[in-house]
Amino acid sequence: MVQHGARAGDTPRHAGLRRRMVQGIRNKGITDERVLEAMNRVPRHLFGFESAFVERAYEDSAFPIGEGQTISQPFTVAYQTQLLCLEPGHKVLEIGTGSGYQAAVLCEMGARVFTIERVRALYFKVKERLAQLGYHTIRCFYGDGFDGLPAFAPFDRILITAAAPTVPDKLLHQLKNGGMLVVPLGKGSLQIMRRYTYYSDAEIKEEVFDSFRFVPMLPGKQG
Repeated sequence: MVQHGARAGDTPRHAGLRRRMVQGIRNKGITDERVLEAMNRVPRHLFGFESAFVERAYEDSAFPIGEGQTISQPFTVAYQTQLLCLEPGHKVLEIGTGSGYQAAVLCEMGARVFTIERVRALYFKVKERLAQLGYHTIRCFYGDGFDGLPAFAPFDRILITAAAPTVPDKLLHQLKNGGMLVVPLGKGSLQIMRRYTYYSDAEIKEEVFDSFRFVPMLPGKQG
């Protein structure tokens, strides 16, 4: 758990809305209490919402955060996080920092978080936001998510928060033996959540889960 002082703009009312959001996620089938506890500590309304949507921050919905990107709905964040089977101290690479909300949840669970954002404007905003909110250990990078971070590999877990057309080979090879990659896979309007456990090129375990809707994972850097 990350230790924080009082956060400006986070009120008892917001705490109550968070508890209600978390209970809704639990009712939808999320069973990992550590995930739910982490999400109960992260002030989602402070993660880059456009002004028109701030008051709806604790609805179980995705909302725009600028630059054509969205903050994922809370259930989706919880679902992906639960699939990671995180343990404290795990080294996690996140592809697609976006608002920084998912990275904060991972950090609250005790992960050592490395996160890549391809949109330059979002990268600078989120780096400042995470520092202001006390998430000083999250390491933010501006780059192409398809390349990963080979200089910091291997990772225990890799989480892709955008729809990948195929599983990026470079990322699989940045996992530790027995490491897991969670990714929404597919080119259509809906993607299938999949989890890959990597042992070797000849031994990769694939598990298939539910359908979701994500913005596409794009190559290169923007801006």
